[in-house]
Amino acid sequence: MNKIMISPNRYVQGAGAIADVGKHISLLGTKALVLGGKRGIGAIENALSTSLNEHKVQFIIRYFGGECSHQEIARVAEVIKQNDINIVVGIGGGKALDTAKAVAHSAKIPVAIIPTIAATDAPCSALSVIYTPEGVFESYLVLPKNPDLVLVDTAIIAKAPARLFVSGMGDALATWFEADACAKAFAGNLPGGLSTSAALTLAKLCYDILLEYGYRAKLALDQCVATEAVEKVVEANTLLSGLGFESSGLAAAHAVHNGLTVLEETHHAYHGEKVAFGTLVQLVLENRTTKTIEEVIRFCLSVGLPVTLKQIGVAQVTPDKIRKVAEATCAPGETIHNEPFAVSPDAVYAAILAADALGNAYLQKTL
Repeated sequence: MNKIMISPNRYVQGAGAIADVGKHISLLGTKALVLGGKRGIGAIENALSTSLNEHKVQFIIRYFGGECSHQEIARVAEVIKQNDINIVVGIGGGKALDTAKAVAHSAKIPVAIIPTIAATDAPCSALSVIYTPEGVFESYLVLPKNPDLVLVDTAIIAKAPARLFVSGMGDALATWFEADACAKAFAGNLPGGLSTSAALTLAKLCYDILLEYGYRAKLALDQCVATEAVEKVVEANTLLSGLGFESSGLAAAHAVHNGLTVLEETHHAYHGEKVAFGTLVQLVLENRTTKTIEEVIRFCLSVGLPVTLKQIGVAQVTPDKIRKVAEATCAPGETIHNEPFAVSPDAVYAAILAADALGNAYLQKTL
């Protein structure tokens, strides 16, 4: 199997970067569909409109329906057909951005991604996570290419709720451990190859940045300011995590996230929050050292990421519930099978409960 590494065509990051968005988009298309939630679009609409008009890019705005589902993708694709759109501009958080990428792929036109939160590594990836209209994980849609443009204005990120930024750290937290598991198993990455040394190095850098700058960045975000620590973590959450996960691979952490979506009480928890707990489950499943597990738990507690089932909404933990999660986590085709050993629902069931017990034990120590 060949080694394959993929990445966005252009990545732009900095405070005030939105002022130049028209210049970058005009290289890709002349009539844009701007797709995003009302809050995301509202955060940048004036600056976006000014820059697009300045660079003579026509545009229409449509609001995202809430779930990246096949039904939503079909709805937006029809808008593209009816309006002669030649570029999609996705704005907001992970599900809106995944929808924009999927729709652009369907229409065979370029896509520009403008995240207004740093809550997931979705902006840079050639992947859309498909859910049912009710919010239950359905499948991964692997796209033939990464976004043509990813533009991240850190001044806008700094104004978003800090919990979203922390959720992004939870998503990024899994990157190195999943990449390492895939490398040990010689498992294929998302573009269908093996990881390069560069991708593994970026995945490890992502983890190192989180440990070094995550706590300071979270405190700065609490004050709605973009410090250099925030710049570092935004890059980790967005670029390094995105490159690391898709060019090295996913393993147990994201599969546990997908399994948790079968429990309706977890739907209020953000993607990265569930992935953070999934990372802890992966570490238990792999029987990682106490030092590594403690390092991850302490990081999670320092920035406010969940380390227990209760913290992601499972107030009443029952064998039946955890069994359902374990079965869904181990479904055929799930990324947990990229681990360098055979995984069973029984093993995952045990790891989830053990991870929850560890999280509760360390949580009690901090109270």
